[in-house]
Amino acid sequence: MTLRRLTSGLTVITLFLTLIASPSSGATSKIVPMTSPCGVSGTAHYSHVVWIMLENVGYSVVGSPSARYFNQLASRCGLATNDYAVAHPSLPNYIALTSGSTQGITDDGEPSSHPLSSPSIFSELGSNWRVLAESMPSTCEHVTSGQYAARHNPAVYYTKSAASCRRNDVPLKLPLDLSAGFTMIVPNICDDMHSCPVAIGDAWLRRIVPSILASSQYQSRSLVLVITFDENDSMASNRVPTLVIAPSTPRGERVAIRFTHYSLLKTTEALLHLGLLGEARTARSMIVPFHL
Repeated sequence: MTLRRLTSGLTVITLFLTLIASPSSGATSKIVPMTSPCGVSGTAHYSHVVWIMLENVGYSVVGSPSARYFNQLASRCGLATNDYAVAHPSLPNYIALTSGSTQGITDDGEPSSHPLSSPSIFSELGSNWRVLAESMPSTCEHVTSGQYAARHNPAVYYTKSAASCRRNDVPLKLPLDLSAGFTMIVPNICDDMHSCPVAIGDAWLRRIVPSILASSQYQSRSLVLVITFDENDSMASNRVPTLVIAPSTPRGERVAIRFTHYSLLKTTEALLHLGLLGEARTARSMIVPFHL
């Protein structure tokens, strides 16, 4: 009986190992090894930029044992160590990131309180953009509800992009559609670390980022992924960590040049061959420092 039980146990273990190694077992087989998302040899031609926006925790995430996956990415790709948000609270930062100005906003009001006729990266791109917003109840939702925060979804504030918003600002679902030139991924207020522990947001990144790295766009060396925070509530300087993940970015790259949210906007606009909006015109670009 002992030998039979041992044989049975080994059979179960063998079956389990076969399943997780099998291409038919789903996402496991498609995850890009963590050893090789950056510093990949070959020519890169970037035509897709993806942002993942996290919330509030800021630079304390670097080195935190609660953010193991975030720090694995930082050790294997690029990290801006001297990057800064431009305002408090959340909304003016999202508006600055996408229009080159806070547009005078100093609160987290709903889109009905702040209809913006100013140009934005969304209007620059026409229909070549997408927002993937987690827990958003309907397309281009203008009203905060549940774990969805309209203030974290800047596209719903710009009146010039109203028509494209109804097509392109959609609830987050898998598999991710990364075909647009610019994609902004907005976690809900738990998974973005705003209202839940850092470890929850880190686990969410562990689920989402591998699918981006496994995408045809990243694998063809045409996609840059940037992970950043809207603001830092715990530091007067408003310093935030920003990860730059791209095949051409050297592994473990650390850049101490001072950047701001306007630098990210400028970098994205330059990669997508757009005009520069507002403060992005004079901001430092991240393209050369991160080998994009």
